[in-house]
Amino acid sequence: MIAGVISIVGGFFALANPLAASLTAEILVGWSFVLIGLIVGVLAFPDQGWGARIFLLLFALLFLLLGISLLANPLQGLLALTYTIAILLLMAGVFRLFLAFRAEFRPFRWVMIISAALSIVLALMIFSNFPQAAAVVLGIYLAIELISNGVSLIVIALARKSIINELG
Repeated sequence: MIAGVISIVGGFFALANPLAASLTAEILVGWSFVLIGLIVGVLAFPDQGWGARIFLLLFALLFLLLGISLLANPLQGLLALTYTIAILLLMAGVFRLFLAFRAEFRPFRWVMIISAALSIVLALMIFSNFPQAAAVVLGIYLAIELISNGVSLIVIALARKSIINELG
């Protein structure tokens, strides 16, 4: 319950200052890439065969360089991450649109079409206001995720409490 409340409060703080939240998200991604690069680099050595080892070392180096680049140039990283999110949203929307017209998705066609349209519209909104959108997009996404996560944690806590009360 406490974690849920903290998450919701953090989400509202992120909504109040989306630029700071965007920069925070960008820095977290940068440190995550550095950490992934280090872990993959360490795990490459016990791997069997030089081909796999070299591939993993190159993969680790790529993640390290991406992470260091994001940390060294946070504003450029913010632009790159926002552009990447817009591309991923557009691709996800187009993919869902194609799936909507497959036979097995017929009962859920309109849900799939609406979901696809939302992703495509969000991507187009980012593209139409790029690079200005980069200042707030990641922060707003982070805020929405924190609030959603907080609500979920509170619901889980309340559900567990009601189950315990029913049993006790």
